[in-house]
Amino acid sequence: MSSYRQLFYHLVFGTKLREPSIPDKYCLELYKYIWGIVKAKKCQLYQINGIENHIHLLVDINPQISLVDFIKDLKVSSSTWMRKHPKFPNWNGWSVGYGAFTLSVKEKDRIINYIKKQKEHHESTTFVDEYKKLLNEHGIPFEEKYLFE
Repeated sequence: MSSYRQLFYHLVFGTKLREPSIPDKYCLELYKYIWGIVKAKKCQLYQINGIENHIHLLVDINPQISLVDFIKDLKVSSSTWMRKHPKFPNWNGWSVGYGAFTLSVKEKDRIINYIKKQKEHHESTTFVDEYKKLLNEHGIPFEEKYLFE
């Protein structure tokens, strides 16, 4: 008998201290680099986008990889790449934590559209407010002080 699964994750992680250190004009290069990491891990990236202080991804993670290892590899590899890349002169690293939210296939298109519209969304809301809303919507308790690491 075969095994079947589908595990969609909406991942969110910010820059260290929420500093605006991802220049808008170079974010596509970062997204392509991250897409390469995702692909190399035999995972599926459905959408990636963000603004200068955080990114969102919608991924289906290979079941042979733990979520924590997947995110660690994304953050370490992309951070190392940005530190070496002259287009990211203010890069100071990713924040310590992350948000990982599961969803059903019925929610997939809605989350893809939400991620696509990050720039428009953040014309009227801050990342911290958005992140608190996501945490609250998913019933995840949090401590305010850790949102600014």
